[in-house]
Amino acid sequence: MAKIFIPTPLRIYVDNKNAVDVDGTTVGEALKNLVDEHPKLKDHLYTDEGTLRQFVNIYRNDDDIRYLDQDDTKLETDDEVSIVPSIAGGVEIVPTERGPVRVAEAAQGTDLSPEEIKRYSRHLTLPEFGMDGQKKLKSSSVLMVGAGGLGSPLGMYLAAAGVGRIGIVDFDVVDESNLQRQVLHGTKDVGRKKIDSARDTIEDVNPFVDVETYDVGLSSDNALDILKDYDVVADGTDNFPTRYLVNDACVMLGIPNVYASIFRFEGQVSVFGAEDGPCYRCLYEEPPPPGLVPSCAEGGVLGVLPGMVGTMQATEVIKVLTGIGEPLIGRLLMIDALDMRFRTLKIRRNPDCPVCGDHPTQTELIDYQAFCGVPENPDGEMIDDQNEAPEITVRELKDRLDAGDRPFILDVRRAYEYDIANLGGTLIPVDELEDRLDEIEAHKDDEIIVHCRSGARSARAVNMMRERGYSKAFNLKGGVLAWSDEIDPSMPQY
Repeated sequence: MAKIFIPTPLRIYVDNKNAVDVDGTTVGEALKNLVDEHPKLKDHLYTDEGTLRQFVNIYRNDDDIRYLDQDDTKLETDDEVSIVPSIAGGVEIVPTERGPVRVAEAAQGTDLSPEEIKRYSRHLTLPEFGMDGQKKLKSSSVLMVGAGGLGSPLGMYLAAAGVGRIGIVDFDVVDESNLQRQVLHGTKDVGRKKIDSARDTIEDVNPFVDVETYDVGLSSDNALDILKDYDVVADGTDNFPTRYLVNDACVMLGIPNVYASIFRFEGQVSVFGAEDGPCYRCLYEEPPPPGLVPSCAEGGVLGVLPGMVGTMQATEVIKVLTGIGEPLIGRLLMIDALDMRFRTLKIRRNPDCPVCGDHPTQTELIDYQAFCGVPENPDGEMIDDQNEAPEITVRELKDRLDAGDRPFILDVRRAYEYDIANLGGTLIPVDELEDRLDEIEAHKDDEIIVHCRSGARSARAVNMMRERGYSKAFNLKGGVLAWSDEIDPSMPQY
């Protein structure tokens, strides 16, 4: 028995199935049995002479059979066969059992305006989508948490698709370093609130969409009030406290949470909080310790990656809203852009999950900064215990250097960051420092100024060094970013 995956254009000939199980010891035999069971496929796969059409490729697992034994390629029990036809844009009619139905005819008598019918015509001609799917989108609402890398393609495609109401939560401003991937914003928007820039772009993409903005940080105090009025939440945040906050709030409100994340060259997409499905805590019961997983600012991200992943996130949102296809409920899609490989892993709902389990033990939102090891200070500002390290300001360091003082400067960033901008000094990445302290043993009794990009990694390094006897180690507050802002504007920021 072999599983043959059917591409979307041919599914109407196999009862709209995406895969069919057929008998066959070779690829050719399996395809013949497939066509015997579903005769309407024959003309799409074979010429009158009985040979495969040139625009149809057949794969056994990951291999093109043209480079194997072609039709005689052997099939084992676990082998999978994929039909891969060439595809392109089509005409404005769609074949059905009763013949072609034109877009205008199919749309008569609906509550879509003539302008909307024209705008969404490519949706209306999809048999799986049609007028019903478009009306569902128009009457639905989606809350985007974040208007950055993931929120950019997400917001633009949801607007283009015709989602009736889009909410955006973000309190950040547009920075030049955002423009490499955050296509909601342009050069003219640098310094503007992201929600303002995002609203302008989305309204330009589709004036039929209502946009609501929330210039706040999502917190336990406001999350339930903001999320409760939306059908789906799309989480594109970049920090763990907000990830867990969004997850828990969605579960408590019964709202699906379409999740996506990116880092360097990899991404993840899933749907959490759906009925009988797992939640984010079922996948990641606890967050990593602060500083263990670097942010995109520290680790970098390929500019096109959020475009890929955010578009997949938008696809899942549309599937959830319209009820078409099979959303990623109970599945985690893994994307590796370097190798261009995709893997899907199963996620099982944990019956003992404290939030979505059979007997939840957490029924209210909690302090998520504390839960993730990032407590709040008395003024409400998020801080990290590591930032309690003794520090010196960039202005103080500049004054001392101008006075002829020469403290030992230690850079704990990575080599590629040093190549972008540096203050000189010795380079030892923070995750190597503990094992390489012997290299700076001669300076143990000297004053040491430790710095990184923004001051977080260097604070962690200073605390570790002081525990090991480097009593005069100080963190450079704000790192090279502060040096660029306050001392040397010519120093590049990243």
